[in-house]
Amino acid sequence: MEGVRSIVHMDLDTFFVSCERKKDSRLIGKPILIGGTSDRGVVASCSYEARKYGIHSAMPMKIAKERCPEAVIIKGNSQIYSDESRLVTEIIRESVPVFEKSSIDEFYLDLTGMDRFFGTKKYASELRHRIIRETGLPISFGQSINKTVSKIATGEAKPNNQIHIHYGSEKEFLAPLSVRKIPMVGLKTYQILCSLGVKKIRTVQEMPLELMESALGENGISIWKKAQALDKAPVEPYNERKSISTERTFDRDTIDVIKLHGILVAMTENLAYQLRRGDKLTGCITLKIRYSDFQTQTLQKQVSYTSADHDLLPIVAELFTRIYNRRLLVRLIGIRFSALVSGHYQLSLFGDETDYSSLYNALDHIRNRYGDRAVIRAIGLEARTIGGHNPFSGEPPALLANRRS
Repeated sequence: MEGVRSIVHMDLDTFFVSCERKKDSRLIGKPILIGGTSDRGVVASCSYEARKYGIHSAMPMKIAKERCPEAVIIKGNSQIYSDESRLVTEIIRESVPVFEKSSIDEFYLDLTGMDRFFGTKKYASELRHRIIRETGLPISFGQSINKTVSKIATGEAKPNNQIHIHYGSEKEFLAPLSVRKIPMVGLKTYQILCSLGVKKIRTVQEMPLELMESALGENGISIWKKAQALDKAPVEPYNERKSISTERTFDRDTIDVIKLHGILVAMTENLAYQLRRGDKLTGCITLKIRYSDFQTQTLQKQVSYTSADHDLLPIVAELFTRIYNRRLLVRLIGIRFSALVSGHYQLSLFGDETDYSSLYNALDHIRNRYGDRAVIRAIGLEARTIGGHNPFSGEPPALLANRRS
């Protein structure tokens, strides 16, 4: 129909598990847990077979193993998952004019207007089958007039299937579903809605907007609109160059390598904090150096999607070692994180020794309250070696809290 949007939401099914099964077909059909392998670890992802035991992501691995002792436990490999994600991204990039990569395993496609040449439902279906054929990964999609309905439809289509919601039937499709299906309705919000007697989307559809607003404020308005299938959010065109960056020009050119190390550490910490604050992960790091003769060099590296200091610092160190080979005075240094996607610290939950997720949550809480320089590595504060510590080691940092009068 003329003027009606056609939005597709594609989601790779149990992505981490599917990548592991692609490597080893013996895992097919078995309950799989991916994450930290010790009792101190956390489940980053699990198969549908494991979910039957009440297991879910972010559950302590100890509890998951108790619920399903026969589960196969895999530590996980973030580099493999990042590479597979990029492969799917390239197929989608070749096939559609506008798409948004909303996370490592989720995509929105805007096929509006393409039905003038061929049916958008058929085109989306052919694209899905091409991804399955060329990558060996299962993927599901939902198609409708907007992002919200399409994302919910994808959840109903899984596993490895597709649903098209016809124009005009969006509210009817949503009505019998749980309000938990609405994006942004978490456990706390769901509990509030249940206390009001609201468990199905149909009830929200029948409620006055003012009642939802009085109960949940701005969130209530947003939930009410989503329940009515009202969502004008555009598909944001994905661009690998989407980035955040910082650089520093020195008042006096320097050759002090320790000082340069310290500044790069501080820059990396600050950019990583910005990523986590914006629920973003970076897939590419670029280091820039400008010398006193104004010659400029840059070097970049694709990385496993992450927002963690201890993942990023060793890579920044590697790039600096490779690029700084002229031994000339340095006028400017800079760092850029690009190929950003939405996501949390999930990809680095495969370790056991250190609870990095809790560590960064605590540090970021302090920064949110007192400023982004409230807690930093000692080398970043002093820009000189302290106790012989290697600032790029990736080990848990010795941290200094800035004293505030």
